[in-house]
Amino acid sequence: MTTIFGIPLQAFLGQLLIGLINGSFYALLSLGLAIIFGLLRVINFAHGAQYMLGAFAAWLLLSHFGIGYWPTLILAPLLVGLLGAAVERTMLRRLYTLDPLYGLLFTFGLALTVEGTFRYLYGASGQPYATPALLAGGTNLGFMFLPIYRGWVIAFSLAVCLGTWLIIEKTKLGSYLRAATENPVLVQSFGINVPFLLTLTYGLGAALAALAGVLAAPIYQVSPLMGSNIIIIVFAVVVVGGMGSIMGAIITGYMLGVAEGLTKVFYPEASNIVIFVIMAIVLLIRPAGLFGRDA
Repeated sequence: MTTIFGIPLQAFLGQLLIGLINGSFYALLSLGLAIIFGLLRVINFAHGAQYMLGAFAAWLLLSHFGIGYWPTLILAPLLVGLLGAAVERTMLRRLYTLDPLYGLLFTFGLALTVEGTFRYLYGASGQPYATPALLAGGTNLGFMFLPIYRGWVIAFSLAVCLGTWLIIEKTKLGSYLRAATENPVLVQSFGINVPFLLTLTYGLGAALAALAGVLAAPIYQVSPLMGSNIIIIVFAVVVVGGMGSIMGAIITGYMLGVAEGLTKVFYPEASNIVIFVIMAIVLLIRPAGLFGRDA
């Protein structure tokens, strides 16, 4: 039997796959956080709740309206993104001129409210969401068995992350978004609707969180607690990558997901804390994060 450092090859590759799957969710979620913080300077603690809302939107659309997985990939992020845009337009924007702590406290309270509401309506137990028929089953690669849906999650999340990075960094819309946050008065003088761009930014971050929730629904049970269970890890990913660094969020998300998965092979007892250990080491060596800019 082929082994790697005394570990059976199939066990090693299985944990590597799990790490890539978790990393896909970490990357998508930390990408949304990085966009909101990098462009709005808001520490969005409601991100986990928006992730949960995306999963619940998928479940509700299927159970109450018969809308399947593929339309939901568009509808759920759109609905949660619009809800996020409404929150930014009516409440969050009032806090931009205040200390960032107020934004953190507001989004933290919003997350608790949303989670508590869904716990009251649906209980704490999870709801199952079936894997779409087109992506059911798996394929034998010879050295391991790859579930098709999990392979889809890895490939699709990577495509979304890179596409979002290209939009933010390489398009005229992205340049407008960055300019609107750095010098809103100047950008406004050119006739650009800065408040709309800020609303669009927050809505985009919320939609990315909801998309991660839809992708997670067939893998994990849809539960009101799923957001609070992952948000602390995602914040650690963002800190390691560098607060506000979009590419840093993507790379670090996958990297830490793989590190967590492989730790389960070589030292399972440390798998739950390895990300936070890495965060502490990075903060000691480079406080701005691996891809962040030094002040």
